Amino acid sequence: MQILILSDIHGNVSALNSVLKDVEKRYKPDTTIILGDNIDYGMRSNEIVQILEKFPYPICCSIWGNHEKAIMEQDYTKFSSDRGRKSAKFTRSNLSESSINYLNFKLNKLGKMEINIENKRILAVHGSIEEVFWESIVPEEKHIGYEKYDFVISGHSHRSHVFSEFYYDNNEIMRNLRMLNRNHISQKTVFLNPGSVGQPRNHNPRAQYAIWDTNNGIYLCEVEYEIQYEMSLYTDDIDMFYRERLKYGI
Repeated sequence: MQILILSDIHGNVSALNSVLKDVEKRYKPDTTIILGDNIDYGMRSNEIVQILEKFPYPICCSIWGNHEKAIMEQDYTKFSSDRGRKSAKFTRSNLSESSINYLNFKLNKLGKMEINIENKRILAVHGSIEEVFWESIVPEEKHIGYEKYDFVISGHSHRSHVFSEFYYDNNEIMRNLRMLNRNHISQKTVFLNPGSVGQPRNHNPRAQYAIWDTNNGIYLCEVEYEIQYEMSLYTDDIDMFYRERLKYGI
């Protein structure tokens, strides 16, 4: 089974279209997980929603990110900068009624969702357990509270990662177990962030996504897109910082 995983599209139609073309050439997804922040920063949030409404692959999970939460609830206080608040307000003022309805009624508003694929218990979360919308899972930090999951799939940081962590557990029927000694068993949890489709911040400007092939492993993917064209669409309504960072992936 192949699962397409997308996050942080941020109104970037050129990036999303390039991802979908790349996926069509290389993979055959059976379902899709979308981790939020489909809108804002980019100039084409309505067009992104239109693509999602007619998405070419089934979607088993689509959740709010912090931008959906702030913009749909019209509470911009948690953004850390004036330019972030200005962008969010502009995006809200330009969302169509159709887009508002889709974001309100077709996405999981909790920003997290537990799903089961091939008997694997999966947590899809925009940020982290500690702060669902506004904090990221960082590989170098401790990860408390995730031991009951086989996979934790998250976004928000705009930086891709795959790593595993082992948790002690005495339940011998749990999956992905290995004996550490006579008394303890370790539960393996895999953490995956696909990176950002439309606003990468890992010094790689290419559009980024992930494929999880349950038979063959996880693939972190990247594809070039028409960055200059997407940059040309920006107006003074959104700070040029969000335009310029596209070409650097920062």
